[in-house]
Amino acid sequence: MRTRDIFSYSFGAIRLRKIRSGLTTLGIVIGIAAIVALMSYTQGFEIAITNQFTEGFSTDTVTVSTQSFAFRPGTASEPSDFKLYVDDTAVIQELSYVEYVSPIINKQAVLNTTEYELSLSVTGIDFDSYQEIYSSTFTAASGGIPSDPGAYDAVIGDSVSDPWDNGTLFADIGDEFLIKYTIINGTLRTEKNISVTVVGILNEIGGSIGGPSDMGVYLPVSTAVDFFETTEVNSIIVQLSDDSEDTIDLAIAEIGALFEGEVTVTSATAILDQLSTMIGTIELLLGGIAAISLLVAGIGIMNIMIVSIMERTREIGILKALGAKGSTVLAVFLAEATMIGIFGGVFGIITGGVIALLLSGLLGGFNTGMSVGSGGNPLGSLGTITPVLTIDLILMALFFGIVVSVLFALYPARRAAHLQPVDALRNE
Repeated sequence: MRTRDIFSYSFGAIRLRKIRSGLTTLGIVIGIAAIVALMSYTQGFEIAITNQFTEGFSTDTVTVSTQSFAFRPGTASEPSDFKLYVDDTAVIQELSYVEYVSPIINKQAVLNTTEYELSLSVTGIDFDSYQEIYSSTFTAASGGIPSDPGAYDAVIGDSVSDPWDNGTLFADIGDEFLIKYTIINGTLRTEKNISVTVVGILNEIGGSIGGPSDMGVYLPVSTAVDFFETTEVNSIIVQLSDDSEDTIDLAIAEIGALFEGEVTVTSATAILDQLSTMIGTIELLLGGIAAISLLVAGIGIMNIMIVSIMERTREIGILKALGAKGSTVLAVFLAEATMIGIFGGVFGIITGGVIALLLSGLLGGFNTGMSVGSGGNPLGSLGTITPVLTIDLILMALFFGIVVSVLFALYPARRAAHLQPVDALRNE
């Protein structure tokens, strides 16, 4: 029997048993859809977080802090009593390959106008160096970023100006608002407040990992030192002369040596590598979970085909009596399984893509609430995550659908191929 005739015969058998074939195919559809939906959404998430990361961090920067930034268990450093201070920036600035240094003082405070109240992080920075380091995101949509800010000048993020995103402004250029902060010294609590004037509103950034934020409030570092009554900084952002691996390694080694190993110097590329590793692990885990669905579908195919063989025993006997070889019978059943795998794979890919899009629409932006980089700015919203359905993913899903179908059909197909014609024809 020719290959075309085998597939034609198998397709006719599938059409003859529409409900049973449909249910068998449904198992493959569910398994493939789960893989495609999870994988495409995860890849979209990876691209979104990478894009936001590259916006928030320049590849030629390193972050100096007393805490380690790590996703992997066991890699974070033990808590340290060592502190970083504003004056430490001068020591780092003396290094030959350092271009700009910005201290970051970040505290949680309450913002008040006559009508509204917000609880946000307030960040003290060196405006000049911070704008040089984050030249692509620390830019003003209205007003300006002063190079020599007054003590009571403030720059705010787009979402601070319009926190409800409906045109109801919390503050605009020239408006004043009150910042309230509680200083805790043992059991003594001191309430402080300062009135600041908005001189700049940042362009909308969206989500970003580190760096400026739409929910950021920025004061001159000298004002932050006086108001928060501390010269201790959360971190120090350092921009290097270039982003070569040699320069970054030298910076990590020499800055670490300056502080006798008491600080953690983290490069932007190292953080991105850790993020990629974490996302890759999650992707493998989700893929494994989805593969279980395919395994269940494969067992269902085996059961259905065994039942089908029992029902079609006389048909098999007739085929053999007409001269069909065992290999031909085997090919007929494997061809059925292949077509089920192809149909299931195609519909599974389409279904998985639709599910991923629906998932993206329902979840919208992803908010991590994690802190990193410039003094506790949240990773923030990653915006809308667009699922990524690559050719590799489509081919992989289709391949797995066919392979699972054929593998689990192999045993019942071989069983059909070894039936004796006489015994098959006698079957009732």
